[in-house]
Amino acid sequence: MKRVGILRHAKSDRGDGASDDHNRPLNERGWKAARRIGGELKQRGISFDLVLASTAARVRETIDGVQEEHDFKAPIEFDPRIYLASEESLLELVLSLPENVHSALLVGHNPGLQRLVLHLARDDHQGLRRRIEDKYPTGALAIVELPARTWAEVQPRTGKIVELMLPKELD
Repeated sequence: MKRVGILRHAKSDRGDGASDDHNRPLNERGWKAARRIGGELKQRGISFDLVLASTAARVRETIDGVQEEHDFKAPIEFDPRIYLASEESLLELVLSLPENVHSALLVGHNPGLQRLVLHLARDDHQGLRRRIEDKYPTGALAIVELPARTWAEVQPRTGKIVELMLPKELD
């Protein structure tokens, strides 16, 4: 069994338009949401073997905010291929994860992340998949359990969302 966490960066600051998209920082709401997700991960005892993240400033700051509450204690690799990546590109990254990694966290951007979750997860009796079909909000984290021995064996719509954390619901 493999697990992948899919975390969309928290709310970023649009600012005065002086910053290019890649360098946009989190706003105050985003920092608060990232810390909330970190606290929730800690409370639920969730950890990862590897964190793969976009190189964008808002992703780096989301990770910093999460780690203020819960240290990943896992290697963090910033990969430029994740910045604004498509579902297909993200899926390739998942399928090529090292086999010694059982639980990975992918941190990046929409719409690729939302489409990846929907691609990997089947419908479930709790309706978690349905809840994110129309919107995968900033700061959202879905953890998908995949019935595969290796990452290369992962098949579409066979996974189950076992955790769904939306910052607005964590107050």
